[in-house]
Amino acid sequence: MKVLVLSTIVPFVHGGAEELYDHLVLNLRRQGIEAEGMRIPFSWNPAEGLLDEMLIARRLRLSHVDRVIGLKFPAYMIPWHDKVLWLLHQYRQAYDLLDAGQSNIPPGPEGERILAAIRAGDALAFSEAKRIHTNAPITGRRLKHYNGFDSEVLRPPLNDPELFPGGEAEGYVLATGRVNDAKRQGLLVRALRHAPGVRLVIAGPPDSQADAEALRRLAAAEGVEDRVTLDLRFVPRADLARMVNGALAVAYLPFDEDSLGYCTMEAFQAAKPVITATDAGGVLDIVRDAENGRVVPPTAEALGEAMVALASNAARARSMGLAGRAAMEAEGLDWPTTVERLVS
Repeated sequence: MKVLVLSTIVPFVHGGAEELYDHLVLNLRRQGIEAEGMRIPFSWNPAEGLLDEMLIARRLRLSHVDRVIGLKFPAYMIPWHDKVLWLLHQYRQAYDLLDAGQSNIPPGPEGERILAAIRAGDALAFSEAKRIHTNAPITGRRLKHYNGFDSEVLRPPLNDPELFPGGEAEGYVLATGRVNDAKRQGLLVRALRHAPGVRLVIAGPPDSQADAEALRRLAAAEGVEDRVTLDLRFVPRADLARMVNGALAVAYLPFDEDSLGYCTMEAFQAAKPVITATDAGGVLDIVRDAENGRVVPPTAEALGEAMVALASNAARARSMGLAGRAAMEAEGLDWPTTVERLVS
């Protein structure tokens, strides 16, 4: 079987979706399947350009392929007769983020035209799919609510779990992953004012230079520069694992995340508790307050108190981390099973 994995590429932006794409192609090959990946360029601004992005996808023609696996908008719109979707998310600014007031689609007639085109394009792509998997229950619920399509949950496995055996805590709270407003690293910086003595390490690639500069200015304005390390770059896998293994806890605060998040999975594999927020979406499928981490309101005060509580009780933090590892093991996620479901 020849399998082509379809996704998008935004130059110099690398996060969980890109990791999943890379490892899906790799693990298809490990299972003896001929596999290649193809990513089409994508930009979400200006919103008017989304119409061209969809049109380009629909006009692409494939050949010499048996099965197509589509991951992201608008790549999953590329036509093929044997297409399975592993939906990471739709263009959320046309759906739930629009309802939440966090969309880049303008109001008025032009915005309505863009919305109608996206929703019609999605309806066509979803109807063409042989089967739709989603990466988390919340993604499936959104798909059913907004588009009316059923799906099967297929959670992504953790990549390179052997890199995260855990280790002695070195006294810092770690926040990894892409740096942008939606991941809310700035809220963690503000929380340090309510967490005396706690050290914070933020490690990951900023979506833009503006995101990086905003964090630096915030740390200075809050007077916590001496307790926050900003390692704002694409962190090599070995360096990332070393940071996770040495952390006291991992903080992950996305707004309404689509899945568990690699940050959560890596932390639990390393037996580190996770600090998150009550509006973090799919992260809450596995993080349980006071059991394997802390789930608190998305305020600087509440997050600061959570960090202090873990920093002041290392034994309790360790116990929560071990419970997190057990929760990950209970999920039973592995690549051979995942690949089998995608190609069956």
